[in-house]
Amino acid sequence: MRIGDYAIPGQVFLAPMAGVTDRPFRLLARQLGAALAPSEMVASNPALRETRQSQLKRDHRGEPSPRVVQIAGAEPQMMAEAARINVDEGAEIIDINMGCPAKKVCRRMAGSALLADEPLVASILDAVVEAVDVPVTLKIRTGPSAARRNAVNIAQLAESAGIAALAIHGRTRDQRYQGQAEHDTLAAVREVIDIPLIGNGDITTPEQARALIDRSGCDAVMIGRGAQGRPWIFGEIQHFLDTGERLEPPTTAMVRDWMLGHLAALHAFYGEHQGVRIARKHIGWYLQSLPGGERWRQALVAIDDPKQQLKTARAAIVAAHQERLALSA
Repeated sequence: MRIGDYAIPGQVFLAPMAGVTDRPFRLLARQLGAALAPSEMVASNPALRETRQSQLKRDHRGEPSPRVVQIAGAEPQMMAEAARINVDEGAEIIDINMGCPAKKVCRRMAGSALLADEPLVASILDAVVEAVDVPVTLKIRTGPSAARRNAVNIAQLAESAGIAALAIHGRTRDQRYQGQAEHDTLAAVREVIDIPLIGNGDITTPEQARALIDRSGCDAVMIGRGAQGRPWIFGEIQHFLDTGERLEPPTTAMVRDWMLGHLAALHAFYGEHQGVRIARKHIGWYLQSLPGGERWRQALVAIDDPKQQLKTARAAIVAAHQERLALSA
């Protein structure tokens, strides 16, 4: 598939997630098979632009092309200016966030709250597309609520505005992350637009990805929470889509090396103090499905020294994997 002038080399994308998809995670996702890895959402509000947090979100050094920056906001001209600034700083695709269900975002009438105001949606899309000469994509939910699933209308507005690709999470704003994602809406959208369509929501296995593509006609899938602690999921799913066969699970040594490299990258990116704190949640995700994982997670939460964190995380992942192998023998 193509997004603007960019030929995208696969069908499995990383979903942007606030507090998760920073540069270290994006680089790891791309290394392990993600065809695209958008940034965390960057606020369009100029008052927040020069904070350290915003600057880190816009740091794309070393990332492969195309570099995707997601912007969020509710004022068309402010969104247009944010798009221009990010393109000047190296963004090659701008993604507009109209899918985040977080209360603090929706209270500002941004994220998925925008879906309730179709004229404002159209104004934002027109302003951003006109402001930049790179492809602009859009991420949405199926609608504000079950009573108003208006993704078909939004999709038509998006295509008319010149949006280059559309990603849809299969829940409404009101659902947040509760219940099951539904993808009938995605299939209905596929019937009315020709631009690339990406499906998102509750995809944790290669078989689920294949079924979603076959059922909805979408061109690609986007993985969010399913990649937390399992960044190799992108390569697993792409291999299955290409061959119909599952890859062998990664070895203990592979998982160990990926995790330790990820943690070290977090320490370097944020600085040791903040990096150790941010690494804790990722360690929890790497360990969550393994025997003794919670016990190791609790021990690691108490560690503040980066070298000790790496040493203990290494021991934890090896011990947990060995215990799992012993249980399955």
